[in-house]
Amino acid sequence: MKKEHNLSRRGFLKSTALAGTVGMIGVPGVAGLLSSCNNNNKKSANIPLKDPGSYYVPNLSDMADDGRELKAGVVGCGGRGSGAAMDFLNSANGVTIVALGDAFEDRVNSLADKLKSEKNIDIPTEMRFVGLDAYKKVVDSDVDIVIDCSPPFFRPSHFEYIVEKNKHSFIEKPLFVDAVGYRKVMATAKQATAKSLSVVVGTIRHHQRSYVESYKQIMDGAIGEITGGAVYYNVGSQWHKERQPEWNDMEYMLRDWFSWRWLSGDHILEQHIHSIDAFIWLTGLKPLSALAFGSNQRREVGDRFDNFSTDFTMENGAHMHSMCRQIDGCTNNVSNYIQGTKGSWTGTGAVGGEVVIKDLAGKVIWAFDEEDEKAKHKQTNPFVLEHVNLVNCIRKNTPIEQASEAAVPNMAAMMGRESAYTGLEKTWEEMTASSLNYAPAELSMDAKIDMSSFVTPVPGKSKE
Repeated sequence: MKKEHNLSRRGFLKSTALAGTVGMIGVPGVAGLLSSCNNNNKKSANIPLKDPGSYYVPNLSDMADDGRELKAGVVGCGGRGSGAAMDFLNSANGVTIVALGDAFEDRVNSLADKLKSEKNIDIPTEMRFVGLDAYKKVVDSDVDIVIDCSPPFFRPSHFEYIVEKNKHSFIEKPLFVDAVGYRKVMATAKQATAKSLSVVVGTIRHHQRSYVESYKQIMDGAIGEITGGAVYYNVGSQWHKERQPEWNDMEYMLRDWFSWRWLSGDHILEQHIHSIDAFIWLTGLKPLSALAFGSNQRREVGDRFDNFSTDFTMENGAHMHSMCRQIDGCTNNVSNYIQGTKGSWTGTGAVGGEVVIKDLAGKVIWAFDEEDEKAKHKQTNPFVLEHVNLVNCIRKNTPIEQASEAAVPNMAAMMGRESAYTGLEKTWEEMTASSLNYAPAELSMDAKIDMSSFVTPVPGKSKE
């Protein structure tokens, strides 16, 4: 056994055929064999995947430090925009909202009423902007920060204009729905860095204390080299807006944006990105390729799928299985799992839930203590904590740029989506260079739309 004991971790991975190791972990006796050969039945010192101080860890205080007054404008005043507005106001003292913008007046007024009733903030009529160009009017107003929660299709263009006008931003996920949007986001992120602007993206795991502490543990080598994993976001059917007689086609699609691929990017991007992001962030691994299948079984409106299953091959050769589903009456599962040469990490729940690290024998060797977090912190909501971090970065003049980082899981989800739509394997190089563009032929509130052209993809027949 001496020869095996002296192997480096990377040598061990190569000699055991990494993909096969992942499959063997669940075989009786194999975990004990790996533990015996690698550790000689003694606890070995962790070998960090990254050295402490070489990776970013946010300071997740209950509220941002006091400092200069900050004014924000909100673009996209629906449910997520309204939630983000309140999260921002709860993140710090000395912050307010002064401008609102949305494609529809009723949404703007609804959020204005909410701000008045819950926060005693008056948004004057002249600071309520309506239409597809409302985002420009919000950005051009006297704001320091733009909170963009518009439908995903619009975010690349909005982000570009926000940075052009030198404003800090919170951009909800996903950042883009197609390859054209990806390249625009990446170019804009570089401009944000050059201008020392802070950009926080709504991938909430990065501001969830249990995941931040998990990241530190994994980077410290607690589970060893990464050999594979699985991520799940299986839930019931999601919201849908019934068409009203007075709505034209464009208004219908914009109000029911979740149902349409060009607006939402499908649920593998819009929702499951949280799980895909967790694996990519916690491991530091980028996907090389994706092979997927999916379908629409139950949704009666729109042109998207309601289930996806994707096999990602990561850059170190490991495989990550991704599964997401939005169908009622099925077993739900929102969880993430990472396997390493020394042990495994598991996180359960959409927000909160058990987060543990186990050794190869299945013994828990570390667990995040939610009760201790509640005892030590008044604020445990990651949706608020992401704004705490944004405000702190602005006030302390320590810019943060999360768009380029968030673009990686965003692109990964897109790779899985396009593979499922076409039935073809998709690679990182292929998709990032793709001409894929989901923009409609005409983008206006009065656009004439051929609704019959919006059909659910058929694998083996559908093309980009």
